[in-house]
Amino acid sequence: MDIGEIQNLLPHRYPFLLIDRVVEIVPGQKITAYKNVTINEPFFNGHFPGHPVMPGVLILEALAQASAILAYKSENMDPTQKVTYLMGVDGARFRKPVVPGDRLQLLIEVLRHKGAVWKTKGTATVDGVKVAEGEFLATVVDKNKDAGAAEGAAS
Repeated sequence: MDIGEIQNLLPHRYPFLLIDRVVEIVPGQKITAYKNVTINEPFFNGHFPGHPVMPGVLILEALAQASAILAYKSENMDPTQKVTYLMGVDGARFRKPVVPGDRLQLLIEVLRHKGAVWKTKGTATVDGVKVAEGEFLATVVDKNKDAGAAEGAAS
């Protein structure tokens, strides 16, 4: 899946679109995607000057975006009618810094899916070495409904 298809699915745009390519999707099971990290990323100006490191929360965001793509493709959802809200992240761990020049591989596996709620496990690697991981809880709702619908889905 190229960047055009990714933009058709996700509402995110520069500088918050953190998926460059999807190389594998097994609907309802898993996805593999990539983020190419370059020195031109806007966050490197302040994180950290002279020693650029990708913020861990943005690695988690990239994993969450990959999870959203998996949900949309698994259910053949219309992204013009649906939106995915992140409800929580558990067990987030950062193992190694991600720096300019790294190619971040994003691996997502579905742990559970019931109705509109998805629980996934995400692992980010660089050159086969785990750099971050966590479990994600998200819900998919109608775009024209209030974001508060996500709270009810978590109950």
